[in-house]
Amino acid sequence: MSSVVVVGTQWGDEGKGKIVDYLASQADVVARYQGGSNAGHTVVANGHEFKLHLLPSGILYPGCTCIIGNDVVLDPKELLDELDDMASKNQKVSTLWISNRAHVVMPYHKRFDALEEKFKGNTKVGTTGRGIGPCYADAADRIGIRVVSWMDKEAFATELKAVLEYKNRIMTQVFGEEPFDFQAIYDEYCGYADRLRSYICDTCALMHEILEADKKILFEGAQAAMLDLSHGTYPFVTSSHPTAGAVCVGLGIGPKSIGKIVGVVKAYATRVGEGPFPTEQLNENGVKLREIAHEYGATTGRPRRTGWLDMCVVKYAAQINGLDCIALTRTDILDTFPEIKICTGYKFNGKLLNEFPASLKVLGEVEPVYETLPGWMTSISGIREYDKLPSNCRRYVERIGELAKTRIGIVSVGPDRDQTIVLEPMF
Repeated sequence: MSSVVVVGTQWGDEGKGKIVDYLASQADVVARYQGGSNAGHTVVANGHEFKLHLLPSGILYPGCTCIIGNDVVLDPKELLDELDDMASKNQKVSTLWISNRAHVVMPYHKRFDALEEKFKGNTKVGTTGRGIGPCYADAADRIGIRVVSWMDKEAFATELKAVLEYKNRIMTQVFGEEPFDFQAIYDEYCGYADRLRSYICDTCALMHEILEADKKILFEGAQAAMLDLSHGTYPFVTSSHPTAGAVCVGLGIGPKSIGKIVGVVKAYATRVGEGPFPTEQLNENGVKLREIAHEYGATTGRPRRTGWLDMCVVKYAAQINGLDCIALTRTDILDTFPEIKICTGYKFNGKLLNEFPASLKVLGEVEPVYETLPGWMTSISGIREYDKLPSNCRRYVERIGELAKTRIGIVSVGPDRDQTIVLEPMF
């Protein structure tokens, strides 16, 4: 068995899509284990740009099998839009399977998402508004609609009527909004079901067939460690578990099925939405990082907050994921910085902290301890061998590995697939 988990180590947007796309070319199977259409990355193939939110990255490789697991929340309209976009561009796609245990994102989830954010006012989380949190909440509250019920028109009607009776009471009596129309939702979603029916299966059983066949498997998640529901900067987190441990629950496999765990680290830091961000640069350095790297959300278009690399975050992510190695991305964005800072620790009330703080109050008040390294002041985008990188660039890369106590496995020097320096094989 050969399997690789790719996880984000910061607040998402680390360039994980590029690393997953690169590794997908070597994989037999790409399996998505959590998240929903609030994820997003852009992949270029055959001269066309594709924005993927739900489809696994391996979808662009016809020989690859793609799986959407049981802990992914499925927005059928979004998924069909992605498939239709590929068809309109004559893009060949791989085999796709969707778990019959996955939960379905419904119109009321999106509406509640927006209303709840509005209600929270200054304490809003900054969600994408795509209904992901409310869908996961319904799953935990045991009133969610799973794919297996959605595919059965009679069962779907029964469950939808029951949940709308509850949702409409909240909609009208708490928010003072118009109720949802059962027939409109039922007809719309039955139409989606008819189009997607051939993709549905028991992906847990399928995963075990794949494992027994000793295929190369790439496990793909959405978001990143600092947005994990349990381990991230709660409540400014996503509603699922982007960390490596979620692979087992999200696909119905055991821990022994996980091989190598690769953490994607962006060479600087970004964050979308609300929440503390100790190394944020609200100055010319932050603006320069954003504009050079075009740091705007693939899903929302929102400008990302930018700052220096925070190794307190990366070290914490390495611990909770059990990282085997790091894939360092967007290193080329730092080409024109004469000095580059790395946060190596946090001080709180004048004392150096020994752990990543759970308290947002503490995290919002910490003083980053910086180490300043010299920049390399030259383009590295054309370099394909590690030893040919400028010495200051290698020094920066190696310092990251030292601080994280984790090997560097990949250094990315640009967005294209061939702009990838591999220091150790992933499969």
